Amino acid sequence: MSKSTNAELMARRVAAIPRGIGNAHAIFVERADNAEVWDVEGRRYIDFCAGIAVVNTGHCHPKVIAAAKAQLDMFTHTCFQVVAYESYVELAERLCQLAPGSSPKKAFFMSTGAEAVENAIKLARAYTRRSAIIAFHGAFHGRTMFSVALTGKVDPYKTGFGPFPAEVFHAPFPNALHGVSVDDAIHGIEALFKSDVEASRVAAIFVEPVQGEGGYIPAPPEFLQRLRKLCDQHGILLVADEIQTGVARTGKMFAIEHAGIEADIITMAKGLGGGLTISAIIGRADVMDGAAPGGLGSTYAGHPIAVAGALAVLDVVKEEKLCERSTALGERLRKRLIALQARHRSIAEVRGLGAMTAIEFCHDADPRRPAPDIANALKTEAAKRGLLLLNCGVHGNVLRIMVPLTISDALLDEGLDILAATLAAVSA
Repeated sequence: MSKSTNAELMARRVAAIPRGIGNAHAIFVERADNAEVWDVEGRRYIDFCAGIAVVNTGHCHPKVIAAAKAQLDMFTHTCFQVVAYESYVELAERLCQLAPGSSPKKAFFMSTGAEAVENAIKLARAYTRRSAIIAFHGAFHGRTMFSVALTGKVDPYKTGFGPFPAEVFHAPFPNALHGVSVDDAIHGIEALFKSDVEASRVAAIFVEPVQGEGGYIPAPPEFLQRLRKLCDQHGILLVADEIQTGVARTGKMFAIEHAGIEADIITMAKGLGGGLTISAIIGRADVMDGAAPGGLGSTYAGHPIAVAGALAVLDVVKEEKLCERSTALGERLRKRLIALQARHRSIAEVRGLGAMTAIEFCHDADPRRPAPDIANALKTEAAKRGLLLLNCGVHGNVLRIMVPLTISDALLDEGLDILAATLAAVSA
């Protein structure tokens, strides 16, 4: 165990690392196992963050670790574009088979979610020969300059970094609590066609089936279905950003399956690698072949160790029935949280899809009075009691629960007990 304390390490961190790299908790991890984390002082925490929905298969899943170790003994890097390897092809084949829809598909890999989004933009423009992109208010698509341009939240992601790439437009995202209907959202896109950009210049519409940073807001199936129809009507590609929703997080391998639609391009990352760094772009074969040879790629993209881990993740999702487990976890979570809502006026809404679950805090449950103070106080106090949480939302007033899908019922209930006790203390 480290001889340093959290406070000592945090002091070193402040001196050596820019303040733009934030920390949700002043804690340094020593080790982790499934849904538990131990810090350098030996303190144990129940993890309701999962590395921001990355370790869907739990911290250090034995099969993921074994696959990575086995790959280490063979080779660590060649760059796929220089000397190819079969595991990359196998992972692409499996993801194409899993992706919803009957169209022939192809896939390739990058290292981060933002890179996946950037490459989806490149593909959409190359295929359509159009330039404009539409995203949504509250969206999060990454921190690179084009992906942050798509992101629909200013503070902290855009503050001080402009100007951003041109021809990116934003429309309302449906949110019943805040009075934005499906009709409002669709009319918002149609209004863009009238006032900002003609539909014939729009290459793609990017949508999260459940907004992540925006507040864990599920897109109604009707909205995604109408979005698909609108894109077909105008020759626009529909890009599903499944970076946070994919890999069983919502009770399906891909969240768009709940709406029964096929996207033209899907971006993935986070849960795909089980803690190893990989992202994927999957799409219709004709769209994916729109870029010329050499137009796509990156030195470390589809790294063999991460690919090995991702193949193991897909095995674990199937063998341990994590889609079904995600659905059961979500039901258990929301049942407990709705019971809390009945006792606390500060909870305006409990929502989610599968295991993606959120609590939105507003003063007196009034959606016009967001309460980030309550969400932040709850996050801070819960950590003191051994539970790790994260907030989100445009106002920072939403707590999102991202448990590893391999968490036991007993550990989930222990974490929810801490959450309930913390909320009672903060509200007192």
